[in-house]
Amino acid sequence: MNSSRGSCLLAFAVVVLGATTGCQTVSPPFDQMKGAQMTVYRLQNYVPPATPAPAAGATPLGGIQLPPQIQQWISAGASLIPPGLLPPGLLPGSAPPPTVPDSQRFPPNMGAQGFPILAFQQVTDASVASDILDTLGHSSNFQQPTQSCMYAELGIAIAQQGNPQPADFLVSLSCQQIQSFNMQWPYATTGLTESSEKKFASIVQRVFGGR
Repeated sequence: MNSSRGSCLLAFAVVVLGATTGCQTVSPPFDQMKGAQMTVYRLQNYVPPATPAPAAGATPLGGIQLPPQIQQWISAGASLIPPGLLPPGLLPGSAPPPTVPDSQRFPPNMGAQGFPILAFQQVTDASVASDILDTLGHSSNFQQPTQSCMYAELGIAIAQQGNPQPADFLVSLSCQQIQSFNMQWPYATTGLTESSEKKFASIVQRVFGGR
C-alpha cells in the first residue's frame, strides 16, 4: 500500500514537473535559438523628409514635423526615460537626428525603407539573450495592435539554424508593435502588451547603458 502510494506521488510529481517545464519553454522557432548569435540595434524611428512639409495631424517639435503617434508617445512620458531609449532629435532643443546612409539601415532587406542604425551591439550577456527569447517566445507578451504605424526604436537580429539570413525584428515602442522578417511570426497578434513594452525598453537600456 505504501509502495503504491509512493508510486502515485512520484507520478504526480513528474506530471507537475513536466507542466512547470512546459510553461517555461518558449514557443517555436524561438526554442531553437538558444545560444544563437544576437545583435541589438538602436534605431532612428523617424526620418524627416528632405524638404519638410506640414502634414495633417503632425506636430512640429524641435524643427521636425513628427508623426502624431511619436508625438503622443513623447507626451505620454517618453521624455522622462533615459536618453538611450529615446532616438535623438525628438525633444525640443535637442540636436537633429544624424544623417545615416541607406547602407546603414535595419533590416538590410528593406533598403532605403529600413530604419537608420544609431548604434548596435552584439549580445554577450546570457541573461539579456535569455530575456530577449523569453519576451519573443511567449504569445502572452503580444496582443491585438492598437495602431497600424511602424516607427521602430529597436531592432533585433537572431541567427537561425539552417538559414543564412537571421530572423530580424523591428520593435516600435511608440506604435506598440513588432514586425518580423525572414521567418514566420508564430502568433496571431503583433501588438505589444504593457509588460512586453517594459521588457523591450529594459533590453535597450541594459545593452546600451543609456548611451
